[in-house]
Amino acid sequence: MDLKPRTVGSAIVGIVVLGGLLWFAFRTEPVAVDLVEVVQGPMEVTVNADGRTRIREVFDISAPIAGTARRSPVEVGDEVIAGETVVAVVEPIAPSLLDTRSRVQAEAAVHEAEAALRLAESQVRQAEEELAYAQSQYDRIKTLVERGVSSLTQLEDASKILSIRVATREAAQSSVAMARSSLERARAALIEPGAGTDPGGEACCVTLRAPITGRVLSVANVSEHTVTPGSPLVSIGQPDNLEIVADLLSADAVRLPANARAAVERWGGPEALRAELMRIEPSAVTKVSALGIEEQRVDAIFSLLSPPEERPGLGDQFAVFLRIVVWEADDVVQVPLSALFRHGGEWAVFVAEGDTARLADVEVGQRNARTAQILAGVEAGQSVITHPSDQITDGVPITLREEM
Repeated sequence: MDLKPRTVGSAIVGIVVLGGLLWFAFRTEPVAVDLVEVVQGPMEVTVNADGRTRIREVFDISAPIAGTARRSPVEVGDEVIAGETVVAVVEPIAPSLLDTRSRVQAEAAVHEAEAALRLAESQVRQAEEELAYAQSQYDRIKTLVERGVSSLTQLEDASKILSIRVATREAAQSSVAMARSSLERARAALIEPGAGTDPGGEACCVTLRAPITGRVLSVANVSEHTVTPGSPLVSIGQPDNLEIVADLLSADAVRLPANARAAVERWGGPEALRAELMRIEPSAVTKVSALGIEEQRVDAIFSLLSPPEERPGLGDQFAVFLRIVVWEADDVVQVPLSALFRHGGEWAVFVAEGDTARLADVEVGQRNARTAQILAGVEAGQSVITHPSDQITDGVPITLREEM
């Protein structure tokens, strides 16, 4: 049967249309993806922590005696000069009032001490008379010995007696001194509160001066108040001499290298400050996190390297944020963490080869919060897929996601 050309053309068109429909129905749609280029350059691994500043050396001045601390002569923020500026004045505790019995006993003690003093003074006079007689006897016998009338034995006896009388006089004089001290002590018990003192002067008080040149950091109590030995009065320090204390997990602290450098951020200035690790405290403490988890935390002390002119306004106990460098290198092949995933127990990425995704196993080295070091598997200049979905498999066609 002969077919007309028109019929043949219609059949061909139908076959082409049907084939196109089948291809469209069963073809694999390209998956829209985000691509990032593998780069090679400097990389840092940091431990991030909150910290606070503190003055390196703070001098706390305390009351040396019990008494009354007068109103503070300095205020917080005042400049002080070592050995010159008076920072506190403490008046010794006043004697208490005596009741009738205590007063009678004290007065009796005074009379007893006065009698003892008179007795000691009479003993001194007696000792002086005996010494004068012994001296005259010694001089007379010595003259007789020189004339040959008296013997040397008599002169030695007179010399010994003279020495004894000298010692007796010295003992009597010491007894007088002791009696006078006892009398003063007995009279002191009768002193009334406020008697014999000058409220406007400093002769009665202990004056404390600044041990260093710096600024007053705190005053325990500005008003006049009672103090005991060791009561805090004033704290003094040098605000420019700052260090930083960072509260770290013990697991992070052991990773820090010696003299680790750190960037100090969120301190209030436009530029990050420089700091260096000085030491890590030898003992950690248990703290409970905001989630209720017990953690072992330890303080790391950092020296602030930026000069004072680069950190105006930064003072004691200010909050800061530290980025502490644990590891760094200048020439590192790296990819974003969002491109990595686990495949067969190893790390892998999807590399874009033209319009096709290819699975590539990679060896990962150091990692920070954004990127990971790639030791093998991909090279700089290749493009990898970030946040690969379940639709991405080896060999699947891909297309670059259009930006919204």
